[in-house]
Amino acid sequence: MRILLTNDDGIMAEGIYILAKELEKEYDITIAAPETQKSAQSHAITLHRPLIIKEVKLNGLKSKAYSISGTPADCVRAGIEAILDDKVDLVLSGINLGLNAGMDILYSGTVSAAVEANIYGIPSIAVSAEYMKGTANYNIAAKYALKVLEETASNLLQTNIVLNLNTPFDLNDVNKELKISTIGGPILDYYFVEAGDNGDRTLTLKGRRKTELVEGTDRYYLEKGYATITPLKYDLTNNQLLESIKGWFG
Repeated sequence: MRILLTNDDGIMAEGIYILAKELEKEYDITIAAPETQKSAQSHAITLHRPLIIKEVKLNGLKSKAYSISGTPADCVRAGIEAILDDKVDLVLSGINLGLNAGMDILYSGTVSAAVEANIYGIPSIAVSAEYMKGTANYNIAAKYALKVLEETASNLLQTNIVLNLNTPFDLNDVNKELKISTIGGPILDYYFVEAGDNGDRTLTLKGRRKTELVEGTDRYYLEKGYATITPLKYDLTNNQLLESIKGWFG
């Protein structure tokens, strides 16, 4: 199986290194990741300047790796269009430093890279690990990623789907039940607002407001200590309202 591995934390991030180290034991992988940190870039792509692709050496890895002067979505495009001559069977994105659950999937470069693969007709898995105490438990996230890949490969490779995998920080047992979940609701951020001397104002992100977690969602199960997986697609059409909205227009 030929796998393209990317992320949004950058080519030198610990998470992508740990995942690559595990994957290359059994799979043919190529790494194409942003040259610098590109978190929360969502599905942005580079339009007004060329992308620069540089081969880099990641010590301890045998797989080829490339830095891309663009976004996570750009990296998937570069990997498919310019780096790999043969067909890509699967794209993995991660391991992200921090969860991508609930509404965070809309902002996530990690998830957007996986969705970009989906647009190309390639199945993909986004992998994210909870940030806590200044780090993340990348090892358990890598083990769960391999578990998901091994258990779903025969089905996954025959579909065009994105699987969004999240693992909590304190989880250490890869055999603990994996919860298939829906996307959790929004959690609003709050800001510190400060007035400047010349009439302008600055907003500094300070944290998140508390919210009640809904049973069955990714946020709910992650809080309970379970790894979660949610199938995604890029089509945001609200099909339930299509016919109703037609009646709004004379």
